[in-house]
Amino acid sequence: MPKAPILGGSKKVDLDDKAFGARFNGPLVHESVRAEQAARRQGTSSTKTRGNVRGGGAKPWRQKGTGRARAGSSRSPVWTGGGTVFGPSPRHYTFKVNRKERRAALRSALSIHAERESVAIVDPAGFTTPSTKAAAALLEPFAAGGSVLVVATEEQAELALSFRNLPRVVVLPDSAVGVADVIWASCLLVTEDALSNLTARANGERVATAEEA
Repeated sequence: MPKAPILGGSKKVDLDDKAFGARFNGPLVHESVRAEQAARRQGTSSTKTRGNVRGGGAKPWRQKGTGRARAGSSRSPVWTGGGTVFGPSPRHYTFKVNRKERRAALRSALSIHAERESVAIVDPAGFTTPSTKAAAALLEPFAAGGSVLVVATEEQAELALSFRNLPRVVVLPDSAVGVADVIWASCLLVTEDALSNLTARANGERVATAEEA
């Protein structure tokens, strides 16, 4: 069974073997990461066609006799200030990844950290008030300057405030963590409550609400 150390202590926490001991599935992880990154795109790029550009209603000059090329509108795509041909229009980039595939991809991403021993537990009790200095001191021997994903619950705001200003550190609630976030990080730092919720998500189990906890 994989284990994760508690930062600042000598004890270790057992990790769920199903969520943190899965075989890595590269294509599935790649598909999930692509889907998450595509869903984050705004898709608001927009251009006007010749029918949307203001003006150009009158024919610029008569058809024959001027010696110039024929022109029917000053808003033609070949004119300066004219419309755009085949330009971008608002759209969404999302595509579907099945629920079971997303869970399997998350298990693969978590298992990589367990295999590399790059996952650790942080005790939120040490952060009764926000302290970036204390967070940096706790993180230094573990992360060694690499990218770090800190996962906490919504209620652990003091811990989140302590870590969020550190360079190359991203703090997310357990409900918002995706496969792309886990794969991006060199090290994964989670609280025990967030670990339980993240494990439940990866295994397809019901995540307990704050009121039930």
